[in-house]
Amino acid sequence: MDFNEYQQTANKTATYSKNDQEYKLMYLSLGLAGETGEVIEKIKKIIRNDGAVVSEEKKHLLMHELGDVLWYLSQMAKELDVSFDEVAAANLQKLADRAARGAIKSEGDTR
Repeated sequence: MDFNEYQQTANKTATYSKNDQEYKLMYLSLGLAGETGEVIEKIKKIIRNDGAVVSEEKKHLLMHELGDVLWYLSQMAKELDVSFDEVAAANLQKLADRAARGAIKSEGDTR
């Protein structure tokens, strides 16, 4: 499965109580923050309770939360009229540029 196929298929499950752009972006941003928080919370508990050892069960739970993050990202990109393939390609290009300039470990959005 490629990113665009995922984005299109995931969109079949997108439902909103309002149809305006501002609402959708707000809803998706809040959902993304919430799901990201769930990933972080699970990692925190793995560190605290399991000595940072990720069991198969915890890996499975994390995979599901990461899938939720992926869903929100894909739908936010769709609402911005950007394909998920474009997002992925642009990110890889940005990272390759940073690596070529030795700026992977530096700080800031435009490093």
